[in-house]
Amino acid sequence: MTSIGEESKCQYNYLGRSGLRVANICLGAFTFGKPLFGTPGNLDEASSHDVIRRYVEWGGNFIDIADIYSFGESEKIVGSWLATQERDRYVIATKVRFQTDSSNPNAMGLSRRHITRAIEDSLGRLKTDYVDLYQTHVWDDATPLEETLLTLNDLVRCGKVRYLGASNMTGWQMQKVVELTKQMGLNPFISLQQQYSLLDRESEVEPFVVCRMNGVGVLPWSPLKGGFLTGKYTRGPAPQENTRLAHALKAGIVDETHPQWADLNTDSNWALIDGLQNIAAKKGKTVAQISIRWLLQRPVVTSVIIGVSKLHQLDDNMGAANAWELTAQEMAELDELSRPKVGNPYKKILLANLDRKNPWNPNGLQ
Repeated sequence: MTSIGEESKCQYNYLGRSGLRVANICLGAFTFGKPLFGTPGNLDEASSHDVIRRYVEWGGNFIDIADIYSFGESEKIVGSWLATQERDRYVIATKVRFQTDSSNPNAMGLSRRHITRAIEDSLGRLKTDYVDLYQTHVWDDATPLEETLLTLNDLVRCGKVRYLGASNMTGWQMQKVVELTKQMGLNPFISLQQQYSLLDRESEVEPFVVCRMNGVGVLPWSPLKGGFLTGKYTRGPAPQENTRLAHALKAGIVDETHPQWADLNTDSNWALIDGLQNIAAKKGKTVAQISIRWLLQRPVVTSVIIGVSKLHQLDDNMGAANAWELTAQEMAELDELSRPKVGNPYKKILLANLDRKNPWNPNGLQ
C-alpha cells in the first residue's frame, strides 16, 4: 500500500449545528458481512477490518452502519474491530427501524418497545457503551412521532446515545421532526442521511432546504449510484457482465442501491458521464473522484458515505477527500448536466425567484 500524504487526508467538518467533528468521507459498512440483497462483493470479517484500517490511515474517524445490515453481522464486525481501539477516537453511527426478528411482530418500527430493545442489541454487537449517532432508518407510519422522539431523547439523557439523526425523509417529515422537537424541548436531530448524487438531486427541492434552515448536516449515501457514476459502464441494452448492476438485474433485485438499468441508460445520463470523463481527464482524477468531490462541495453536505468491496476502491474514493477542488465553472457544468426536472409548484417558485437571491436569506430552493 502506498503511503498517504498529510495534505490528502480527510478534512473534518462539524456535523450540522453540533460540536461533533467528523471526517468529510464516512465509511459505510453495508458491504461488511453477508450480502443483504444477495449481491456479490461483500467482505468477511478479516477483509472488513483491512478496509477499516486503511480508512483510518486516510484520517477517517466516521463509520456508518445499521442494525439490519447483514442482519446484525455488520455491527458485530465493526464491534470486534472497535474493541481493539481507543473508543473515543471514532464516531460510530447506526440506525433503527427495520424488522430484526421475523417471528416477533414488535421487532420493527420506531416504537418505544422496539427502539429500547434495538439500542441494547446494537450496543452489544458493537461492544461499546454508547453510539455517537443514532438514526431513524426510515419513517414509521404506525408509531406516533411523539413516542419516537421522546424515546430517542431518553437514550441521549441516559448516555446510550450522544446525538440523533434521521435517514430517508421527505421535506414535510423532516420539518415535522424539527418543529415537534422544538415544541417538546427535546434534543434536536443533527443530521439527515439521504440518497444524494449527481443522479439523485430531488432532495434539494425540500428536505435539504429544511436542513439548511435548521442546522442539519446532510450525509449522502449511494454517492456513485450503484457504481454507475464511476464511469465503468457503457451504453447498451444491459450492464456489463460481472458487475453489481448486472447481477442485480439477473436476480431481479430492484431497490434503492440497485436501480433499474432502463432508468440509468438514458441520453441525459450518458451526457453526464461524458461531462464527468472530460473533467476527470483535465484534472487527472477518476470519474468516481469527480462525482464524490461534487457532493463534498455542496453547501449542505457534511460527510459523504462510501461503500467499498476492495481496498483499491477505498483508495480511489478517498482520493476525493482533500488537496484539490472542482472550480466554480466545473461545478456549474455538472449542476447543469444533472439538474433534476421539477414540476409545480417547485418550478413556479424557482422561476419567480431567479433574480431574488439574498445572501442574508439563503433559504430558497437550490
